[in-house]
Amino acid sequence: MKLNIRPTEECRYDAVSLGEVMLRLDPGEGRIRTARSFRAWEGGGEYNVIRGLHKCFGMKTAVITAFADNEVGRLMKDLIEQGGVDTDLICWKKTDGIGRICRNGINFTERGFGIRGALGCSDRANTAISQATPQDFDFEYIFGTLGVRWLHTGGIYAALSEQACETVIEACKTAKKYGTLISYDLNYRPSMWSAIGGLEKAREVNREVAKYVDVMIGNEEDFTACLGLEVEGNDENLKELNLEGYRKMIAQAAVAYPNFKAIATTLRTVRTATINDWKAICWADEKIYMSRSYDGLEIMDRVGGGDSFASGLVYGLMTTEDPEKAVNYGAAHGALAMTTPGDTTMAVLSEVEAVMGGAGVRVKR
Repeated sequence: MKLNIRPTEECRYDAVSLGEVMLRLDPGEGRIRTARSFRAWEGGGEYNVIRGLHKCFGMKTAVITAFADNEVGRLMKDLIEQGGVDTDLICWKKTDGIGRICRNGINFTERGFGIRGALGCSDRANTAISQATPQDFDFEYIFGTLGVRWLHTGGIYAALSEQACETVIEACKTAKKYGTLISYDLNYRPSMWSAIGGLEKAREVNREVAKYVDVMIGNEEDFTACLGLEVEGNDENLKELNLEGYRKMIAQAAVAYPNFKAIATTLRTVRTATINDWKAICWADEKIYMSRSYDGLEIMDRVGGGDSFASGLVYGLMTTEDPEKAVNYGAAHGALAMTTPGDTTMAVLSEVEAVMGGAGVRVKR
């Protein structure tokens, strides 16, 4: 496949993300409802991808987001900087001290274990990034003057507010104008879209964004809800994507959006909260490529596994333009990310490539 990626020498950033970054408060092995202490992490569907591209894959990245200008916002900035992601593109918004004007999002997340599934409890209304408008970010400067090779954003951010819908569309239009490649994770969350128009609004916004997207990521439910595409032949619990149904869906997408160069999804069968079967599929060049299967994968923390898949996929596409290699980078990176706590990766490239090659788990000394 040929992606026509902008040359490194004319761009400040290999990749940037646009989306919300929240403070994740993690009770460890315990429950939110009984916790007396929490470990603090940063995380967000779009941000996790860009952090993985830097921390694991060594790319120059930045996050486009907004924070309330207070101590929690400064904590978020510090956490992001510890992950090596550039914070120069953050918009700082004034607040009144109690969150009436704007605030920073918080996400309480417990990991789950065995028969007890993972559980999230977010507190993200009225956040700085949900109120940010296209005028808060100089997209002409970011994509035109500074230069960006790849933009990643997604449907979680778009669903935050009417302003977020406008901002994500404007970002994609400007990025495309300057030849930046765009990946988008549909990540349909009906509870988030309900406040701004529900399914109808989700389809309106995502269909507009899709016109600019090069690499579309999402599962069968995402494509059905967000783009109105139908998937035939799935089992009633949607535990396993039927390949023939997927091909039919891709055929619809390719006709509706000829700009799609690749479409990818992860396939997860949840045996228990801590035992999953895991693999991924990527469509490109009118072919479907399947990753290696990780059956019986032992999970420590599943949150962010799909985002780490996306970062591995993007890295593979950017560096090899080989969809089969790319989907295997994604699946291996996602699998490794779920073996450690927190939303974001703790893996390094050599570990990802070793897992891709079938490396064993004997102790390294």
